[in-house]
Amino acid sequence: MASATLPSESASGDATAAEAAVGRALRLQIAATLVGATLLACSLVARFLWAKDFYPAIPAALAALLLGAPLVAAAVRDLFRGQAGMNALVALAVVGAAASGKYQESAAVALFMIVSGLIEKRTAIGAQASIESLVRLAPTKAHRLVAGATSLDGREEEVEAKDLRPGDRVRVRPGDTIPADGRVLTGTSTVNQASITGESLPADKLAGDEVFGGTINLTGALDIEVTKAGADTLLGRVKDLILQAERTRTPIMRLVDQYAFWYTPTVLMLVGVVLFFALRSDPETAFSRAIAMLVVACPSALILATPTAMVAALSAAARLGVLVKSVVTLEAARNLTAIVFDKTGTLTTGILAVTRLAPVEGVEGAELLRLAASVEQDSRHPVARAVTEMARRANLPLTRPDAFEEVPGRGVVATVAGSRVMVGRGAWLAGVDGGLAAAESRAIEGVQASDDAEGLSILFVVKDGRLLGWIGLEDNARPEAAEAVDRLRSLGLKRLVILTGDRRSVARRVAEQMHFSEFKAEVLPHEKLEMVDALKAQGHRVAVIGDGVNDAPALAAGDISIAMGAAGSDVAIHSATIALLNSNLNRVPFLIELSRRTIGVIRQNMVIGAAFIVVFLALAGAGYVSPVMAAFLHIVSGLIVVFNSARLVRCGEEIERSEAERLAEVEASRRRDAGRAARPG
Repeated sequence: MASATLPSESASGDATAAEAAVGRALRLQIAATLVGATLLACSLVARFLWAKDFYPAIPAALAALLLGAPLVAAAVRDLFRGQAGMNALVALAVVGAAASGKYQESAAVALFMIVSGLIEKRTAIGAQASIESLVRLAPTKAHRLVAGATSLDGREEEVEAKDLRPGDRVRVRPGDTIPADGRVLTGTSTVNQASITGESLPADKLAGDEVFGGTINLTGALDIEVTKAGADTLLGRVKDLILQAERTRTPIMRLVDQYAFWYTPTVLMLVGVVLFFALRSDPETAFSRAIAMLVVACPSALILATPTAMVAALSAAARLGVLVKSVVTLEAARNLTAIVFDKTGTLTTGILAVTRLAPVEGVEGAELLRLAASVEQDSRHPVARAVTEMARRANLPLTRPDAFEEVPGRGVVATVAGSRVMVGRGAWLAGVDGGLAAAESRAIEGVQASDDAEGLSILFVVKDGRLLGWIGLEDNARPEAAEAVDRLRSLGLKRLVILTGDRRSVARRVAEQMHFSEFKAEVLPHEKLEMVDALKAQGHRVAVIGDGVNDAPALAAGDISIAMGAAGSDVAIHSATIALLNSNLNRVPFLIELSRRTIGVIRQNMVIGAAFIVVFLALAGAGYVSPVMAAFLHIVSGLIVVFNSARLVRCGEEIERSEAERLAEVEASRRRDAGRAARPG
């Protein structure tokens, strides 16, 4: 029976075949260019060896034919599509020079234009340095454990990484690149994830932790169960997102396209006018002037102005773990005036810890925690995970609930051993939904207003309409968040707002730590959406920053939505227009600065391209620029634009340096601690 081909395999095969075809065509074009250049060189040598023009003309004509044919063919294809752009101008220049008997000029112009075209392909169309670097990250080999092997017997086989499938088990030794996304089965190690997430500090990995393909295992040996392989891995999705972003078009690109329709006819009209008067005043140079004008008018620098800058900016962003899905989003980031932050997981680590148990009289603290954890064990909320983890550490036996319901923004309710247990916010339980007596509702309100609960996230536990007590949790602020907020304010953002479903005292504590002057506590998901809409109604350009899992309506409502810590989360990557693979808030001001610098570079490129065309078009029309010189200047203008755009690749280097210094300090501290521990006594 024939085996079925997986869709991903088919798509991968098609992509590989397409890349091979493009590679063959490029090699053929380079070979033809080299042969044509050789013939042109022979023609120039023949001019000095023979007095008659016939002998130099033969290799020159062959060179013009070999080099000019692809340019003319491209122009004909464009004309059949109803387009008359740069290819048409180039073809007219090459054919015009050949028709006037200037074969060497025709061949030289064609050669320079082909070289310019190759530069354009390398920088704007197929030059994806970020993609190429990611491709180099992808491992080619993997050590797969054979069926039935254990972590002790060591039976393994070397296979191609592309042949791995979900469910396979692989062994990764120190120094190896992890071949696919997976889950650690056995072993402990530290993993350098900088190539994927942009974080310089290595991450400690234990059994059960998630790892990503393309990252480097540093210290210990790991046995990993593959969960995603090939194009489905985080590395594969990153490559797809960067390619997707490069294919999008910005408003600046569309503005250029609007005027492109009129550009070629206008140039041809100017060339016709110059040719008409030149034929009457100086017939010998008339055609040279026209040909030079056609070459100068090819808007290569203008065409390269935006794509090269955007590719460089996307590469810089990807290097720091910032995935921009569309260049339109990158362009829009410079105009932001307000940012709405979700608190948990964004400004704070999102890793909550139970720090207080306050049962009412007659209730044991262990029973309070056990009941709350039994209800919360089916919830994925960070608060629920913290409560469940604490109960498991205390070795408390959890009971599976018979019924479970999560009320967004309020809490959870479940039936445990025949009793109705509710765990959640005080405002919800003290209201009509909690079913509490008036005295117990007042007790909840008293707890929330007391000094004991100051700065804590509070969960109240109610069983069959009776208050059993409350649980206090704390979340640590991100160390770099305050500096990032100050940087955003210095960039001119007018409104920086914290929105959280947590208590006011907790929100106030975080706002003070993070240097926020505006926050809103105890808000529900729909209220976050209303806040975003209100800011937009006031004329603000709003970005919403969250974890990409919760608050989906607010993320969708923002002009720009940013998902924090999106590595490994399909929901986070797909729910936002920008995905930060790490949780460093300093990437947000970096993104805004990158957007502003990118638009500045694009404007510089446009001025360079337009100035080149205007100045040298006039000089060519006056007879001061020959066709060969015009072709050479055409290449120079394109290279100036390319190198100007390439400056953007270095954006973010100061962040990398500071994180490298921090890493060096951490490593030095670890070595000092290890040295002290090794000393006797």
